[in-house]
Amino acid sequence: MQATAYTYDAETRSGQVLLDDGTPVPFGTAAFDAGGLRLLRPGQRVRIETEGAGDGLRITLVTLQTL
Repeated sequence: MQATAYTYDAETRSGQVLLDDGTPVPFGTAAFDAGGLRLLRPGQRVRIETEGAGDGLRITLVTLQTL
């Protein structure tokens, strides 16, 4: 699934992405670390992997979207 980086805190390595429908979804340190990134800037296009649905949606991986 694709999304856009919305917020990112370098100290906690966590933040939020916006899904294509505008829904903000938070991600934690584990999801960020799983993607092997060192930094994320708001507005960057990212690829995410998730578990669950609806209110239980949880991001398990955040990485940069590449073509």
